[in-house]
Amino acid sequence: MNVLFLLSFIPFFMYMYFVSLKSIHMLQLNFYDENHRYLKWLMKNPTKVFLTVDMFFIIFAVFVGMPAKICMALFALFYLVVLYQNYRATKKEQVKIKLAITSRVKRLLVTITIIYFIPFIGFYLGYMEEYLGIYYFMMGALVYINYFVVMVANIINIPVEHQVFLYYKRKAKKKLKEMPNLKKIGITGSYGKTSCKNILNDILNVEFISSTTPKNYNTTYGMILTVNNYLDKFNDIFIAEMGAFQRGDIKKICDFVKPQYGILTKIGTAHLESFGSQENIQKGKFELIESLPSDGIAVLNRDDELQVSYHLKNKCRVIWIGIDAEDADVRATNLKFDYRGTSFDCHFKGDKNTYHFETCLLGKNNVYNILGALALGEAFGISKEKLIVGVKKVKPIAHRLELKKMGNINLIRDDYNSNPVGAKAALDMLKLMPGKRVIVTPGMIELGSREYELNLELGRQIAKVCDEVILVGEHQTKPIQEGLQLEDYPEKKIHIINNVVIAYQLLQQMKESGKDLYALFENDLPDQYNEK
Repeated sequence: MNVLFLLSFIPFFMYMYFVSLKSIHMLQLNFYDENHRYLKWLMKNPTKVFLTVDMFFIIFAVFVGMPAKICMALFALFYLVVLYQNYRATKKEQVKIKLAITSRVKRLLVTITIIYFIPFIGFYLGYMEEYLGIYYFMMGALVYINYFVVMVANIINIPVEHQVFLYYKRKAKKKLKEMPNLKKIGITGSYGKTSCKNILNDILNVEFISSTTPKNYNTTYGMILTVNNYLDKFNDIFIAEMGAFQRGDIKKICDFVKPQYGILTKIGTAHLESFGSQENIQKGKFELIESLPSDGIAVLNRDDELQVSYHLKNKCRVIWIGIDAEDADVRATNLKFDYRGTSFDCHFKGDKNTYHFETCLLGKNNVYNILGALALGEAFGISKEKLIVGVKKVKPIAHRLELKKMGNINLIRDDYNSNPVGAKAALDMLKLMPGKRVIVTPGMIELGSREYELNLELGRQIAKVCDEVILVGEHQTKPIQEGLQLEDYPEKKIHIINNVVIAYQLLQQMKESGKDLYALFENDLPDQYNEK
């Protein structure tokens, strides 16, 4: 009978492995519960966590008193059926960021398996037929709370992960120490970091061999991975994008990288929820600038009041960039935008000449990013002629006001981590487009107590620009709907969907003969924010 008991658990453990991968995926999307992000997600999504097919484990309670072989067959059949159903549902899901099967994930799976095997082995060794229903009930309950089992496994693995982290950190620090001539540049801000990083890299590469942190590797661990796997002895410059969710995050990255140069893009309300206040965001971003050596160079934005008003606590050289501020050291004037790109004139302090720049990039925010790169490029001794060539060579940046063609529909992709200022800039750019203008958005997130207010204002701004509106997620977009209503926006022009894929079908239906259609995709929420 023990053999049949053992066999009945094969579908169970197959299903356990399947749901554990889904839970780990959510843990990974929430940065392995850094700042309790995973726990907060669990608390905010009780329907996804508790109203699942796994809750039917309670039926195993009626197994008490039933023939053992029938109980075993029903238990195995139940998990075979739910495994098949969940597998089919998963195949149809639109996943934006897939689970990365890293060494850390593999270690987590080992710990999770051990957690499930401990009670199973106890039941197997002390098997008593009259308790069969209780065995199945308890194991079913453990799968039902799998999200929490994964959280416990993550906590258990903290000492191991810390030792792994220290090993790779020592290895990366040794590599950096062996590159004493490497120029290290840090970039941070509430938004525009990735665009600024890529623009700076393209421009500096006209004269130097420059390398950047890839993708969204903007944490201390991301720096370690970059140094160990991407940096080599031929690099002249290392550009590090630095992200933060709370005060102290940037300081930790700077303690590791030790940048001599820093660019602060703009300070806004991104991650207001985790920072707690606008003042904390301001101080958190300036951790980069205050980590620079006294002979270092900081590039700051003269048009950003939160940068101008800050009392800097170190004596590094500061280069101010700006568009509106006439006293900026590097200033852009005569800006011209259209759907083909941007052009502007640039003035450098101490140089009476005016230099004309052209780029395929869209939007005023990218002019600021280019100015930051020009400021450092000049400080590094790159000639103005080469800087002009470098700006022309700057490549479009994926998902950041990126213009793409899909048949006769023009897509403007600005769907990465939207924020109030960036969204307003994207709408200003959409307004320049010569055709029918549509926005596709789920709104903005992680704005703390101001999230509703800022999304409502976004709705009002949308009403003044867009001919039609596609909102992704009925609940998430309530404040945008209210903002549209306040501007008396036609209800028939508002389309609410729960899957962004449907937006493409709607756009095809919105096309008008002889008129171009421009669709702005503003923000693309991570999988953990999807509304089903």
